Amino acid sequence: MRASTRRPVVGIIGNSHLINDRYLVYGAGQTTCQAVAEAADCLPLIVPSNPDVASLPDLLEACDGFLLPGGRPNVHPEEYGEPETPAHGTFDRERDGLALALVRACVERGQPVFGICRGFQEVNVAMGGTLHPEIRDIPGRMNHRMPPDGTAEEVFALRHMVRFTEGGVFARLMGAPEVMTNTLHGQGIVRPGARVVIDGWAPDGTPEALYIQDAPGFTLSVQWHPEWNAVKDPVSKALFGAFGAAARGWSAR
Repeated sequence: MRASTRRPVVGIIGNSHLINDRYLVYGAGQTTCQAVAEAADCLPLIVPSNPDVASLPDLLEACDGFLLPGGRPNVHPEEYGEPETPAHGTFDRERDGLALALVRACVERGQPVFGICRGFQEVNVAMGGTLHPEIRDIPGRMNHRMPPDGTAEEVFALRHMVRFTEGGVFARLMGAPEVMTNTLHGQGIVRPGARVVIDGWAPDGTPEALYIQDAPGFTLSVQWHPEWNAVKDPVSKALFGAFGAAARGWSAR
């Protein structure tokens, strides 16, 4: 019997959007889907960010790994025990309900999960950590938000260095103690959750890379957006390559 050549399936948690102020759709960015398909060599599958539509047990069986992409809505502060304020911006409570439970399940099972920007923050909150609604308001911090104007190339341009723990997980993966990254986020980690290891920092001390200590599977997450130019950028290619390898390992089981 010939062995299966099926590519691993990566569930990309979709973001909710209204079309014509009326029709709710779940979507994922083109560059995110391309990064999964080309840099991770997996099949991207957009998942509705609604736990009533996409049940957690079914998702865990259907997919070999999960990608939590960036998104404009933020994790609701009630998820980490703080009151809502105007500074927290907009929310997607359905995505909160699916993604946070999904992270915890993947960590326990050893199923690959990769967080990007909001996804990075979701992983921290899922493990009991907290967020600051506006990092640039903290004394000594830089503005990490995306430029208000410019082409996509200018918005996603490399803007600051990320320094890794010497000899740590990310330093070994990158083969370098620091790398240049883009930056397009407003919120950031204040207190890491249980077992969350911060393994990379921006020059102002803002956490930029993490993994879950003693997790049996892939749990790397980053605050920047590696999906941009993922095939050509060596930093992005290393991240998606490792994630794809982990998904193939899970699929082979």
